[in-house]
Amino acid sequence: MNSKPFVTYQLIILLQKNLNLKIGSLGECHFPAGNYVYTGSAKKNLEQRIKRHFKKEKKIRWHIDYLTSHPGVKIIEVKRFSEPECQINQKTPGEILIPGFGASDCKAHCDAHLKLMNKLT
Repeated sequence: MNSKPFVTYQLIILLQKNLNLKIGSLGECHFPAGNYVYTGSAKKNLEQRIKRHFKKEKKIRWHIDYLTSHPGVKIIEVKRFSEPECQINQKTPGEILIPGFGASDCKAHCDAHLKLMNKLT
């Protein structure tokens, strides 16, 4: 059996409280409390990339680093896929709150790679 390697991941992220946060060139962003999904990829070392997202102290390289390094943010689940990042992102439901988040190098014209799945009330 020849299985394709995982190249894409999704982080399911919980914000229990509203959060205002400066995200690099995107500027000040508002994140309402809720569950979010972030879709990312790694051509190699996928597990190391995922592990890095769980660290609160790290060099800020990507939009998602601003969010995952915040103490009020918790990654509650990780999903892995062998399909391309944008394909997974485009078929994942959710609301785009911050256009361009995680999609600055996107070749498939995704509006963002972070989506709000549901707000907490």
